[in-house]
Amino acid sequence: MLLRQNERTALFIDGASLHHAARNLGFEVDFRSLRKLFESECLFQRAFYYAAMPETDDYSPLRPLTDWLAYNGYHLVLKNAREFTDHSGRRRIKGNMDVELTVDLLEQAGRLDHAVIVSGDSDLRRAVEAVQARGVRVTVISSMRSTPPMIGDDLRRQADQFVELADIAPSFTRRQAEPRSSSRQRPVRHPADINSDETSDS
Repeated sequence: MLLRQNERTALFIDGASLHHAARNLGFEVDFRSLRKLFESECLFQRAFYYAAMPETDDYSPLRPLTDWLAYNGYHLVLKNAREFTDHSGRRRIKGNMDVELTVDLLEQAGRLDHAVIVSGDSDLRRAVEAVQARGVRVTVISSMRSTPPMIGDDLRRQADQFVELADIAPSFTRRQAEPRSSSRQRPVRHPADINSDETSDS
């Protein structure tokens, strides 16, 4: 990942996107190491983490992570994920964070030289184009090696630099997970773990 010591840099993490990609590639993110990597390699400004929390009174398995992030230098942007039943009677979750990420990206653009976005959602392409027009260099981190690939072609082409998540993961991996096909694997519980046929990001 091309970080420059003299560039004011901020990190924008789509939590669900990073979680899915990391789980697919077989590792867990060490968020402390991730932050230290940026602090050591650039003029680090802020790390944003975006997550949609289940709209329920029940305990959320995402809560320990978000609490830890809040106390360890990450700026959390949270909203309620809405649960609904589609016309086929299937339970779906709606919790897309693109609008929140876009707003922060545009608000921070005047203070940045480099924006690093951890997401593969092509809906962010126009936001990337807008901050580039303000002179901000944009790096997108996602994965083409996951199954299916997590990065949309439109977003990958728009970014100044695309970084394959699998290539830089050793710099901030907490522990290596078992391959997804292994019966011994114990995946991290996360709201985004709901089966893809029960989830909607629209």
